[in-house]
Amino acid sequence: MQTRLKVGFLITFTFLSTQLIAQEKLRLWYDKPAQKWEETLALGNGRLGMMPDGGVKSENIVLNDITLWSGAPQDANNYEANKSLPEIRRLILEGKNDEAQDLVNKNFICKGEGSGGANYGCFQVLGNLKIDYQYANQNVNPSEYYRELSLDRAVAKTTFKVKDITYTREYFTSFDNDVSIIRLTASKPKQLGIELSISRPERADTRVENGVLELFGQLHNGIDGKGMRYSAKVKVVTSDGTQQVNKNTIQVKDASAILIYISAGTDFKDADFKTRQNQRLAKASARKYTEELSGHIRNYQKLFNRLSLNIDGTSNDQVPTNQRLINYHARPQDDNGFPVLFYQFGRYLSICSTRVGLLPPNLQGLWANQIRTPWNGDYHLDVNIQMNQWPVEVSNLSELNLPLADLVAGMVKPGERTAKAYYNANGWIAHVITNVWGFTEPGESASWGASNAGSGWLCNNLWDHYAFSNDKNYLKKIYPILKGSAQFYADALIKDPQTGWLVTAPSVSPENTFYLPNGKTASISMGPTIDNQIVRELFTNVIDAAKELGVDADFRKSLLEKLKSVPPAGNISADGRIMEWIRDYKETDPQHRHISHLYGLYPASLITPSKTPALAEAAKKTLEVRGDDGPSWSIAYKLLFWARLQDGERAQKLLVELLKPTERTDINYGAGGGIYPNLLSAGPPFQIDGNFGATAGIAEMLIQSHEGYIEFLPAVPANWKSGGKAKGIRARGNFTVDMEWKAGKVVNYKITSKQPRKVKIKVNGVVKEIVAAKI
Repeated sequence: MQTRLKVGFLITFTFLSTQLIAQEKLRLWYDKPAQKWEETLALGNGRLGMMPDGGVKSENIVLNDITLWSGAPQDANNYEANKSLPEIRRLILEGKNDEAQDLVNKNFICKGEGSGGANYGCFQVLGNLKIDYQYANQNVNPSEYYRELSLDRAVAKTTFKVKDITYTREYFTSFDNDVSIIRLTASKPKQLGIELSISRPERADTRVENGVLELFGQLHNGIDGKGMRYSAKVKVVTSDGTQQVNKNTIQVKDASAILIYISAGTDFKDADFKTRQNQRLAKASARKYTEELSGHIRNYQKLFNRLSLNIDGTSNDQVPTNQRLINYHARPQDDNGFPVLFYQFGRYLSICSTRVGLLPPNLQGLWANQIRTPWNGDYHLDVNIQMNQWPVEVSNLSELNLPLADLVAGMVKPGERTAKAYYNANGWIAHVITNVWGFTEPGESASWGASNAGSGWLCNNLWDHYAFSNDKNYLKKIYPILKGSAQFYADALIKDPQTGWLVTAPSVSPENTFYLPNGKTASISMGPTIDNQIVRELFTNVIDAAKELGVDADFRKSLLEKLKSVPPAGNISADGRIMEWIRDYKETDPQHRHISHLYGLYPASLITPSKTPALAEAAKKTLEVRGDDGPSWSIAYKLLFWARLQDGERAQKLLVELLKPTERTDINYGAGGGIYPNLLSAGPPFQIDGNFGATAGIAEMLIQSHEGYIEFLPAVPANWKSGGKAKGIRARGNFTVDMEWKAGKVVNYKITSKQPRKVKIKVNGVVKEIVAAKI
């Protein structure tokens, strides 16, 4: 509880100057066109995506809409599954996990093809806009080529010279009129000529009506073929020259400036989407370009400019970003500006890939160049969707957590059916995957699809928004979701006769496998550590929420009673590590990419160096055995763990490991993650959670607030200690933090809140209480 103080009662502390902080140049730049999609520049306004390659003679621009999904709602529950539950549990209790797993695979998975089926669906590319350029001199040999993405303006730019003419292109997905816009200009009049076409690999038609080029179609729903409808319309406006429309193309000749407007939409929750699509196109194309651009920048910067960061030291912005990435990985101490750029790029990606009222970022944010995106481009609930949201609160983008809350709210009703079908339990459950259609059933294989943790883990993200915002109206909105999840676990827990603990069964520690005493292997178990940690945290949060809202006194008491028998946050194995399962099994892959049993360290706060030092030491040993490599998201998670363990040098080592240049695009489950030339993270292939996990990790190195106080610089490496400034970082309790440091010591700081109130801080190793200033 926060104590309110009289406005006249003040505790003195040093204020940071309110002047804007000088920052690293926030741009990605290159001296040649993109040769592959992983070199293109990602633009987005939370709904529309656009990735231009900057080609000179011909340019491909990949288009996306975050709502474009194949598939459809389905009921893949096996309503006979709960009849097998007693036998599955009996086998687990008898140590016959392999036999239990066989029974799970037979009777306790989803019906049908699951995530591999057309009915489940996948996030898909919208289309490809192709621009063929004509030049007066056909022997095109460009010079002074420059390609840029401005993070503080959300605008991409390409410039080059052909002979004595400078050609310039600007691209943005408007945060104002919600269309994508491309502007082509030349330094001399009437030097522009293009042929423009649009296409899609399947389920697409094109036509031209009233001078507007349209790509349209209907995706497969896995039932009758009549799935989601979509449309992308392209309108060209010129200052002069001639424009000719053919069957499937638009040609422009002898123009001095060309504006290309792209308005797109789908019928996802919007049956009349074409009306809005046409309205946006008409409004944007009738407006002056300068007005549209300034409106876009103004609306984007309302979010982006909330936070600024600078770390003293050298900055190597003078080299192209792809080379800068290579240089940083080799010698991170020579470029303190690069972590700042990468952090702000993560914030940029958050702003660009989600929007209040729409969908949260999927596995690829909103950027995809394929029909069949890797892993369906869906939402994985065993770390990935959660990691996508981890940076938004601390990075002052709090409202960008709300789309996830909306997605989860849509999972409750189907999750209630799944809870009854498989566990004969009240409440709601989601397992390991979901889509925009509300899939909550187990996956199609026990080895990964039987995880119980999905719904509980999502509740951690929902709670996080309340912890940072103190928004009681939001708490009222999410309370039924949290309560329903707690009801499921309260109903579904069984007693382990060896320990007396209440545990989940059957379940898995995400995607990992262990050896049984008989030499066989299994994934199915009872009470994997992550489940125990999630249940402990969830019950505690629901108790606190019910108390804050003054509701459900009896339910609170029942959860308090069950908490007494929930396993502790961690048990230490014979070799000093945190046990991944309730029994001290040996894992089949000691360097497995998932480290789920450290959930209690992050994102939860059940394990901390100050409150649970033995568990913190066991967590370190766990991480040492797991190693530092893996897919990019796994490296990012390890970075977060080491930041929570307040080891700045090891955290930086993981950041450098993550920022490893790669061009691999194969499906990878082991070592070899890294960063593509366009700074998107590689699993490989592209998976955006590595970007977001690293963004959260950098913030966690600078500030932590999970132990009841705000701690400054808890995990910064030596080469960041020389100095720096941050303005607008957020902390739990609805506090905003500005700070400045020199030689590893905080020299100025300011903490504000909506009302003057007490807050505990830890600054330069000293814990004290101050009064936050009113915003």
